[in-house]
Amino acid sequence: MKQRSGSRILTGTRIRERRLALSRRQADVARAAGISAAYLNLIEHNRRPVGDHLVLRLAAALEVSAAELAEGREEAQIAALREAAVRLPDDVAPELDQAPELLARFPGWAAALIATARRADALERQLVTLSDRMRQDPYLLTTLHEVLSAVTSVRSTASILAEGGEIPPDWRQRFHANLDADSLRLSNTAQALVAYLDSFDTQDAIFTPQEEVEAWLAAGAPPVEEAGDLASDAARALARVHLRRLEDERAALPDAVLAVAAEDPDPLRMAARLRQPLDLVMRRLAVLKPAGFESAGLLVCDGSGALILRRPAPGFPLPRPGDACPLWPLFQALAAPQTAIARLVEAPSGRRFRTLSLATRLQPMGTDGPVLTQAQMLILPEDPGSSGRPDLLIGPACRICPRADCVARREPSILATA
Repeated sequence: MKQRSGSRILTGTRIRERRLALSRRQADVARAAGISAAYLNLIEHNRRPVGDHLVLRLAAALEVSAAELAEGREEAQIAALREAAVRLPDDVAPELDQAPELLARFPGWAAALIATARRADALERQLVTLSDRMRQDPYLLTTLHEVLSAVTSVRSTASILAEGGEIPPDWRQRFHANLDADSLRLSNTAQALVAYLDSFDTQDAIFTPQEEVEAWLAAGAPPVEEAGDLASDAARALARVHLRRLEDERAALPDAVLAVAAEDPDPLRMAARLRQPLDLVMRRLAVLKPAGFESAGLLVCDGSGALILRRPAPGFPLPRPGDACPLWPLFQALAAPQTAIARLVEAPSGRRFRTLSLATRLQPMGTDGPVLTQAQMLILPEDPGSSGRPDLLIGPACRICPRADCVARREPSILATA
């Protein structure tokens, strides 16, 4: 069996490196494998194919397993090397075609490079999570404020005691008591803060009631009392609200009716034929995911632009709650209530999505009450065969978006921009 040229290069080079490591002469190895020294020289310089039987004989002669010389075992490592090279700055241009040779001649260095690249990628993801969380997590901000308050109080009391002079015994006792209480408060708060930061070990960590509810919905919305994702009372209360709404919407638009109507890929025509509000049809499509809408996602925001529900679509860049890309059509819909806005968008990965956005307004307290605005965006994969230019180049939140030339950027990204 002949090997592909890429693997043949690897096999020949590995044979040579193994022979040199053993300080063996070509003639000796060739004799042991039953071939001429000239033929082995051609193999080692990747000028002749190496069949399976010959690999076995050479492996025996070189005192190594055939798997160490056989083709195919490096494919994943070569892919990892090339992936690491792609992530380098533009002014660094490694020889991608030499990745197989590097892996074959210096497997240890290649493994070190792959491990370093993967470690850097993991640290970058963790940095994104930490930076995003530290900027907007209300619990973290409150805790840091508590730490600063306790430090300031301890410092103030200690300064008074250190100034010397006569302090009445009752006041001295009061200062000592305050110092003890503030130092205890500082210690407890610092311990809680450390424990909280220690939980930032993955990008999928859950911190807020909204994220608990979203994880619960992703798990299929099991009974609230049995749902492990709903760890807080606030999350369970939100989940019950979602359940009531889901039941009401299912009653208004049953699963069987929606499944038949979903044969039409256009949600607007679907809503017109069903004589149902478009926002209801969009939400039901994202929940039921009938045929043709299996990869549907949904984003919902209130009138302030804050995301209040995220049902992810595969490959669509979602940030943590509280931040988002200003170019999302979801926010354009807020400026044009009751008008459906269809856009073809492209993520930084190059994946494209069809989006349909709609904003609605309600006055639950009558004409004397406030006007509540809510917008939602249905996210669907690009139609197969579509080749049109995207309407918008979008991303996640500005802080974690790699697009360097975005005109809507609000703040610099912590990621290396391309």
